[in-house]
Amino acid sequence: MRMQGKVAIVTGAGSGIGRATALRLGAEGARVACADLSADGARATAKAIEGAGGQALALTVDVTDDAACARMVEQTLARFERLTTLVNSAGVRPVAPDPAPPADEWRRVVNVNLSGTYLPSRAALPALKASGSGSITNLASIYGLVGGSMAPSYAASKGGVANLTRQLALNWAPAVRVNCVCPGVIETPMTAELRKDPGWRESVLRKYPLGRFGQPEEIAAAILYLASDEAAYVTGVALPVDGGYTAI
Repeated sequence: MRMQGKVAIVTGAGSGIGRATALRLGAEGARVACADLSADGARATAKAIEGAGGQALALTVDVTDDAACARMVEQTLARFERLTTLVNSAGVRPVAPDPAPPADEWRRVVNVNLSGTYLPSRAALPALKASGSGSITNLASIYGLVGGSMAPSYAASKGGVANLTRQLALNWAPAVRVNCVCPGVIETPMTAELRKDPGWRESVLRKYPLGRFGQPEEIAAAILYLASDEAAYVTGVALPVDGGYTAI
């Protein structure tokens, strides 16, 4: 049980990578606060953890709202008394891969993906420090490391997450470790519409040496490592989990 004794908040826990991560942390012994903008999604994930014998809390949270992030931490502490682990998985993709997105779309994507990583981290910092073994794992993207087929708003937001990770790792050491995972295209509801396009799918898959898109559970496995004490000497890392995409 690699997370025995840990208490984790996972944002974006209602679906996709966030759900897979919450389930994996719960299976490894963590008590998990499942936070999502969708109340139904948060409840479903928490129920699944509890159904497998774990302990979970469902929270409805807008990660772009500073006060909501503070309440999320307060509610987690009220239920589980401590907080050791934060996984910032909440995120959105652009409506379309527009090479010049309008201002409102730019603000939406950057606000959720970048501010929605910083604000929960800031809210959780005192409790993570108090735990004596605090860790934060953020979700960036391969498109935060290299150019690609996504819109500028997505690339900028995820590049910001990668560099925010490095900066917070420096600012908050040694009390809190901060790392991020940079997934390739993962088969989640967020990418479903893109993957339905045979032309897009074929052109993008050619860039993956392993010849396939990833599964949410494969990203959850990387997050588990970074969040666990096995990674006690790891901080400031942006880890690609991308089937070899960024090796080309």
